[in-house]
Amino acid sequence: MDPYRDFARSPKPTLGVEWEICLVDPETRDLVPRAAEVIDEAHSRYPELHLEKEFLQNTVELVTPVCTNTAEALDNLQSTLTKLRTVAEDKGLKLWAGGGHPFSDFRTQPLSPKITYQEIIERTQYWGRQMLLWGIHCHVGIRHEDRVWPIINALMTKYPHLLAISASSPGWDGIDTGYASNRTMLYQQLPTAGMPYHFDTWDEWVQFMTDQRTSGVINHTGSMHFDIRPAAKWGTIEVRICDATSNLRELAAVVALTHCLVVHYDRMLDEGRQLPSLQPWHLAENKWRGARYGLEALVITSRETDERWVTEELAELVDVLQPIARELGCVDELNLVLEVLERGPGYKRMRRIYNVHRDWKPVVDASCREMIELAWR
Repeated sequence: MDPYRDFARSPKPTLGVEWEICLVDPETRDLVPRAAEVIDEAHSRYPELHLEKEFLQNTVELVTPVCTNTAEALDNLQSTLTKLRTVAEDKGLKLWAGGGHPFSDFRTQPLSPKITYQEIIERTQYWGRQMLLWGIHCHVGIRHEDRVWPIINALMTKYPHLLAISASSPGWDGIDTGYASNRTMLYQQLPTAGMPYHFDTWDEWVQFMTDQRTSGVINHTGSMHFDIRPAAKWGTIEVRICDATSNLRELAAVVALTHCLVVHYDRMLDEGRQLPSLQPWHLAENKWRGARYGLEALVITSRETDERWVTEELAELVDVLQPIARELGCVDELNLVLEVLERGPGYKRMRRIYNVHRDWKPVVDASCREMIELAWR
C-alpha cells in the first residue's frame, strides 16, 4: 500500500481522537520533560492504555481506539486520564493542557529522541524550536477518497468556528499576545503546516504528495502537517485546527461538532447538494480572525463576503446539526458547544485570571484544576 496514494476506505463515519497534554511542576508551574518516564510507568501499570510520546519530552498524547461516537471516545479518554493522573501524581507532577504554555522557555524544553523530530528542527531552525504548542486531532472515517477533498474544502469554511470554542493560548513567553490562539499563528510558520492548499480531486492530492516526496520534503518531516489533512492509512479526514482544551468537557464539544460537520457534508454529497466554499483569501482571513478574536470574531460566511458573528453561526450550527447528532448519538455532547458560548472558552478564562494577578502561574493552576473539575460526566 502506498501511504500517499491508497486510501483505506472506512465504510462508516468512525471516530478517533488524539489529545495532547503536558506535565508540569506543581511548584514552578513550568513544563517538565519527563513524559517518557511517566508513559513507561503508566504502560507498566495499565498495559491497555494508548499513550504516545510526542515532539517534546514534556508531552503525553492520549489516543482513543476507533470509536462510533463522541461519548465512546470521551469515556476512553476519561479512563486513560484518570490512570495517567495517578502515575503523574505519584511522581510529584501535575497534568496540564492548553494550546500553548504561557511562560515556559522553549530553549529549555528538549525534543523527544526521534529522527523525524530532529530533522524537522534541523530544517526549520528557530521557528521549529518554538513549537511549545498542543492541539486536538479528530479523525473521522470516510468511505471513499473521492469525497475527501470536497469535505475538507467545506470544513475549511468552519475553521474559525472550531477554533473559537477551543482557543486556549493567549499567553506566550510571559506576555499576553492579544490573540485567543497564539498557537495558530506560531504553528503556521512551519513550511509544511498551516492551511491546506486547495485540491478538487484525490488525484491532485496524490500528485502533490508525489512532488513532496520527490523534492525531499516528506523525507525531512515525515508528513504534511496541515490544519486539516487526509490520513490515507486510516481512511480518515484528520481535523487539526483546535487548540488543546484544558478539560474533557470542552473537548467533547469540539469532537462532537467536528464529527457532526464531517457527516453533515458527507450527506450533502449523497443528496447532490452543493457544499459550502470560500475563496482562499476569505479562508485565510477567517483563520486569522478566529485566532485573534476567538468568540468575538466577525467571520466571512459567503463568497459574496457576507459576515456574521461567530457566536451566531455556532448557535445556528448546533441547531442545524441536531438530526445528525441524534443519529450519531452525540446530542448532549454537541449541545456542550452552547455551554462553551455561555461560560467562555479557555482563552477568556486564562486572560481574566492573568488580568487580576498579572502572573501566569495562577492561570496554570486554574487550568490544572479544570482538568479535574470540568469532568466529562
